[in-house]
Amino acid sequence: MPRTPRGLLTTATAALALIGLAVPASAAAPRPAGGGLPQGRVFMVNPVQSSGDQTLTDAKDSAAAIPASAYATAPLRNLDGGGGLSGRWAAVRSETGAPASVADAARYDRSDEQFEQVMAYFWVNEAQEYLQGLGFGSELPGANDRVQPVRINQWGADNSFFTDKKAEIRFGKGGVDDAEDAEVIVHEYGHAVHNAQVPGFGSSPEAGAIGEAFGDYLAVEVGDHAAAAYGWPRAADRACVADWDSTPYSPAPHCLRRIDGTKVYEDRVGEVHADGEIWSRALFDIRGALGARTADRIIVNAQFRFAPDTGFREAALATVDTARSMYGQSAADAVTAAFKSRRIPGIQ
Repeated sequence: MPRTPRGLLTTATAALALIGLAVPASAAAPRPAGGGLPQGRVFMVNPVQSSGDQTLTDAKDSAAAIPASAYATAPLRNLDGGGGLSGRWAAVRSETGAPASVADAARYDRSDEQFEQVMAYFWVNEAQEYLQGLGFGSELPGANDRVQPVRINQWGADNSFFTDKKAEIRFGKGGVDDAEDAEVIVHEYGHAVHNAQVPGFGSSPEAGAIGEAFGDYLAVEVGDHAAAAYGWPRAADRACVADWDSTPYSPAPHCLRRIDGTKVYEDRVGEVHADGEIWSRALFDIRGALGARTADRIIVNAQFRFAPDTGFREAALATVDTARSMYGQSAADAVTAAFKSRRIPGIQ
């Protein structure tokens, strides 16, 4: 697998095979607090999105740097009852500092290393629950429907990655610690999903770009779904990915990447994150045409048809065919139009 840095503005230095760092499924009423379930304190996607405040800074993990209103308390579902952050869909395997206690999960803030552990557990679980809600694992094949190992601050750089050698996600530190931003967490989970569907996916430049694009797109989708489901605030600029994580290295308004850009196939530069913005815009347009639930069922289901090195043309054709088989010609036409707008070769 090619080594891929998390962002356009950062560079990974790992010697491992890495995959670096994308609207509700239906109109949803706010979820109940969780009854008797354990509760965890998390960011409502991230502090920039929930507050709209572009002046927020990391301030070396200072609790005082972020308003209390940026936090939310949410149920920690699917835990295994062992007292730690391990459950049906996610497990924090190792971390720096003491392991988080479920009993204390509602009191940690960003000055505590355990806060990132709670964030990672909650958002990985949330991402798989979103996929389960789309039917993956029931009427459709499972998409990474397993316990996902997660390591926190085990990477001594401002970068995060999924490694297919151990099928685990590692979140780094530096600047804003990566596991403080739900969109970084879900982006990396997107790589785990892709690899579970097609082992070794991303072995060509275009496949790598598709993987980065899907991670960005999934991050936006899961964040939107959770915000609607829990009744959380969400900034208007939803197409911006990882606006909190990117505060140290991008100008305001902060944004790591966007999924609503104007790039087309001819704009490729051979860098997977940059080129991924072509594919993520096509996915975003499919969502706009068909609605989140229908679009995401097509998008994820189509990925089972990919090969490890599938490029833009082959992936687009597979997605069109999946739309047709699932929802008929009108859906296939909408998907075709999205890829034609990106000028993907061979899409008529």
